Amino acid sequence: MQIHELSSTHLNRPRKRVGRGGKRGTYSGHGGKGQTARSGRKFRPIVREVLKRYPKLRGYKNHAVGVKPQTVDVAKIQARFEAGQTVNPASLVKKDLVPRESGKLPVVKILGTGEVTRALIIEKCLVSKSAKEKIEKAGGTVKN
Repeated sequence: MQIHELSSTHLNRPRKRVGRGGKRGTYSGHGGKGQTARSGRKFRPIVREVLKRYPKLRGYKNHAVGVKPQTVDVAKIQARFEAGQTVNPASLVKKDLVPRESGKLPVVKILGTGEVTRALIIEKCLVSKSAKEKIEKAGGTVKN
């Protein structure tokens, strides 16, 4: 056997030239350098991403956010309650004057819009100055 009689068992394919545009994208099969070529963490921690989305405010961060009270006018209470009845958040929810807040009783503030002629007992509600004057003038009481 001589050298010109030898034949390869594998096909001799030409080496593919990549990284020159074409239909395989920017890297064209060459892969990427940078973050994908480095050892260690490949992605940013999720907690850090969540924290970065929140606005950074000055001062003490863990204070409770103030709850805005539901407001009810004295005139609406006058229309729904009889003289001597107790007005509290539970009774206001029962009479559909205020909605529940996520299944709990809301914080309620009574405002002085309208007139009061019945003596009512107000409990566990915030009350404006004008509303308190009108309720007490009609013979009612305000308890906290």
